[in-house]
Amino acid sequence: MYSRKRMTGPVAAGVAGALMLSACGGDGQDLTGGEDGGGEDTQSIEIALVPWEDGIAVTALWEAVLEEKGYDVEVTEVDIAPAFQGLANGDVDLFLGMSYPLTHEEYWEDYGDDLENLGPWYDNASRVLAVPEYVDEVDSIPDLVDHPELFDNQIVGIDPGAGQTRLMEEEVIPGYGLDEDFELVNSSSAAMQAELAGAIAEEEPIVVTLWHPHPAYAQHDLKDLEDPDTLLGEPDGLNSVGREGFAEEYPAMAEWLGDMHIEDDVFAELQVLTVHEHEDDPVEGAREWLRDNPDFLEDTLGEDAEGLEF
Repeated sequence: MYSRKRMTGPVAAGVAGALMLSACGGDGQDLTGGEDGGGEDTQSIEIALVPWEDGIAVTALWEAVLEEKGYDVEVTEVDIAPAFQGLANGDVDLFLGMSYPLTHEEYWEDYGDDLENLGPWYDNASRVLAVPEYVDEVDSIPDLVDHPELFDNQIVGIDPGAGQTRLMEEEVIPGYGLDEDFELVNSSSAAMQAELAGAIAEEEPIVVTLWHPHPAYAQHDLKDLEDPDTLLGEPDGLNSVGREGFAEEYPAMAEWLGDMHIEDDVFAELQVLTVHEHEDDPVEGAREWLRDNPDFLEDTLGEDAEGLEF
């Protein structure tokens, strides 16, 4: 079983534990009788979800797996800062999307002493500026300086609080001299994708902040602009992060998460299934992906994958 909720107002700002105590933490028991226990009660786990495409995909994947393993899973949708604060406060148990060591560096510095990094599951999380393949005038970020009018003097961005937004504002735009003629228009990942899809439908030029892995690359022919001074940084790893004491309370799950690794091509398929084809039920998209990728379960869960059906 699983449920989904969204933190808003003061809960999102402070991740108020009083509203969440009934849902957080486990009781050390697992219906499957595995390492995490063997009693009669279902073990509960609350996962923080920052609703970016990679986060939706991997969270839906683990909702599907854990549900089959007998866990009671609750997903709480939050922004990035409350995700880390909630983990540090012990109000949520797990977050599957820490981009480290660069993008979420400041959050790890602020809260890392109270968290457990369970390891990277994807090792090529790169930040880019991208244009449609048909835009011939630019091949690198410095090329934008000569063509601001081509893009209506705008770079279409994502969430104001995202680590990539900070890098754009503090490093890329001033570092490449884009601050005179370009405005970074921040909104949300969904709004950015809508702008991108609309421009491509009309074969108009557009430049957006994007990253790998992202389902847009499975949907459109895109060109990443070269970043000669590496102002967007080297690629990160995507990491699973637990609250303090997570591995002790969920030893089997911590081992599974530590053994997880997803390659670019299959992860792109997972994102398309969960974010687009099954937008209203991403867990069903994850189940379809799991049926098509049995090796993932064997490699990640080992003997604990026996008997699982999706």
